[in-house]
Parts: sequence; structure tokens; C-alpha cells
Amino acid sequence: MTNRIHPKVLKGQLDNLLHELAILDVREQGVFAQGHLLFASNTPLSRLEIEVPRLVPRRSSPIVLYGDGNEREDLALRANELLNHFGYSNVSTLEGGVRGWRKAGYELFSGINVPSKAFGEFIEETCHTPNITSADLVNLRKTGTDMVILDSRPASEFQRMSLPDAINVPGAELIYRIREVAPNPDTLVVVNCAGRTRSIIGAQSLINIGLENKVLALKNGTMGWHLAGFELENGKDRRAPKPTQKNLAWAQNVTQQLAERAGVQYIDWETLSLWRNESEAHTLYLLDVRSPEEYECGHLPNS
Repeated sequence: MTNRIHPKVLKGQLDNLLHELAILDVREQGVFAQGHLLFASNTPLSRLEIEVPRLVPRRSSPIVLYGDGNEREDLALRANELLNHFGYSNVSTLEGGVRGWRKAGYELFSGINVPSKAFGEFIEETCHTPNITSADLVNLRKTGTDMVILDSRPASEFQRMSLPDAINVPGAELIYRIREVAPNPDTLVVVNCAGRTRSIIGAQSLINIGLENKVLALKNGTMGWHLAGFELENGKDRRAPKPTQKNLAWAQNVTQQLAERAGVQYIDWETLSLWRNESEAHTLYLLDVRSPEEYECGHLPNS
């Protein structure tokens, strides 16, 4: 038997969320991007058995599935059968799918990674993160301005396409490695990604630690660079070196200060062990934010 949830009930749960809830859109990404619930994760039926254990490791987690709402070939019903077969015990389907959600008067969002993009726009609007256009960046390069261009994407994306002379420094490592690539406080630092979000977050993180250098986010990233008619490089592997002990101590100090201002909380090993023992009652995600090479050299179990 398939459990169903009415759009109004789901909306009420989302507005007053008291427990974890996984909302999975089981359509293909192209259709998902045309309109979806804000906090839904795109988990196509064709990849469900691969993606669900990673996204929803706890099999008693409440899950809501939806497709387009076509009764005769609704992907959500097939996804529900699969999840039941995999041992997931708290699965519901959204009545009417996206059609029912829209008919109930609730909003759909287009594109992908919408929550993180909205967060980036909020940060830029709130913090007034400075940026630079591709054309202006080219002009600065032509005049010989002392600068570094830091690509804040993962290495795999950087190797696929990158700006000329850009150095790959994934976002979580910008503060960790910045002193190695920009030791001179007079050096202009430009942070880019493929579009906007990661360059905004990366640039603002450097600004937030009080870096002496002028920091700018590249407006619209590699996409904007390409649309402006400038050439991108392919297959490059320029990476920032590991920090010296002196620069590592500096990075740890400024990061600690920022964490204290932001109210970041810390846990000890005993707390982590406790949370692991409670993993049947609460989902635990343990994320290792280091480089793939560092991760492969040694990491915590199930991270």
C-alpha cells in the first residue's frame, strides 16, 4: 500500500519542521530544473538505488517522493516500490506530484541547486561582496596588475575548464592556502567559479577573516568569461601548495577568530561516538572537507 501526503499537509510540515525530512524528486534533471519544490533533492528513478543510500542513509527516515503527477506512469509510485524493497519504512508520495503542488497554490522553483544559489545571493546582497566583470579582469591582466585568480571549484571541474593562469583552490581551502598564493598584501585576489555562488562565498570568506588584500568575486565565473568571448583553458592542473608552518599557524588563528564571531560549535570524540550510536534514530552526515588526496591518505570511518 502506498502512503500519500496532501500538498497542504507537506507545506505545513515544511513551515514548522520539527524533524528531519527527505523530499526526493524522482524525475530526470532536465525536467526537475523546469520546476520543483524548493528543498527537494533531485534523485532520478534511473539512479535511485545508487543515490538514496548516500542521501538518506537511515532507512527509517521520513521520505516524501514525487514526480510530475501523471497517474498512469507516475515515477513516484515506482520509486516507492523500490524504496520499500530496499528496506525504507517511512515513505510517502506527494498527492498529484508537482501538478498537485502547483494546483494547491504553492510555488515551484526552476534551475538546480536553488537553495545554495539563493544563499549566495543573500550573502552578496547583505555583505555587499565586491565583484569584477570578465572584461575588466582582462583589462587588468593586460596592464600587468599584480593579481592571482583563484578558482574555488573542485579539481575535476577546474580541469574541465579554467581561466588562463587561474590556480585551483577549492572553496573550503581558500583561507588555508591563501598566504601561499598571495603573500603580498598588495596583490589583488580574484575568486571565480563556474557561475556566481561559489565565487561569492569564497571571496566573502576571505574578506571576513580580514585579509589585507583586495578581494573580488568574478561576476558570472567561467560562464560569463566564455559568453564575453574570452578563451578558457582545458586540462590544466595548477594547484596551490600546502601552507608552510608559519602560514598554517596564521590560517588557524584567523579561522578560529572567525569561528568564534560566528558562533561555530565544536564537539569532542565522545559526542561523535554518541551520535554514531544514535544513527538509527537520527541521521548523521560526517563530511571530510579536505582534498581527495588528503582524504585517501586517511579518513574517519563512514566520512
